[in-house]
Amino acid sequence: MALKIRLRRMGRKKAPHYRIVVAESSMPRDGRFVANVGHYNPTPNPATLVVNRDLALSWIAKGATPTDTVQSLFKKAGVYREPTVAEGAVAAVSGAASKAADAVKGAAAAVAETATNAASTVVEAVRDAAEAVAERVTGGDEGEAAPAEAAAPAEGEAETEPQG
Repeated sequence: MALKIRLRRMGRKKAPHYRIVVAESSMPRDGRFVANVGHYNPTPNPATLVVNRDLALSWIAKGATPTDTVQSLFKKAGVYREPTVAEGAVAAVSGAASKAADAVKGAAAAVAETATNAASTVVEAVRDAAEAVAERVTGGDEGEAAPAEAAAPAEGEAETEPQG
């Protein structure tokens, strides 16, 4: 089941205060909970907010998701810290570098595919040329070898030389 970090209403009528608890999402608002992370009292003029930061972060790391209200309370309590300018710049540069690496990877794949296609075309052309040369050297098919033998004089016939 999914765990939520949410507010549990406590107190009397018209004077609420809340506990910040980790509970299963299927449980009722004021029902059974897994852990108590802190408390929030909005009624005094400066509202009081106490959060066990380490416990909250450990539950978030385990997969508990805070509700929108609890998330804003965590920001006020300092559970989440805002990234500094340097961290933001590093994140932006790293994102740009990642995009550039993906573009280079795609271009390299396209070049490799083009080179493979060109190589297979060259291999086919060389194979065709080798077959053509082999046909010329051997005289082609068996039926084409007969005219080459007919050009040579027969064994029984003597060549006549002109006398003179």
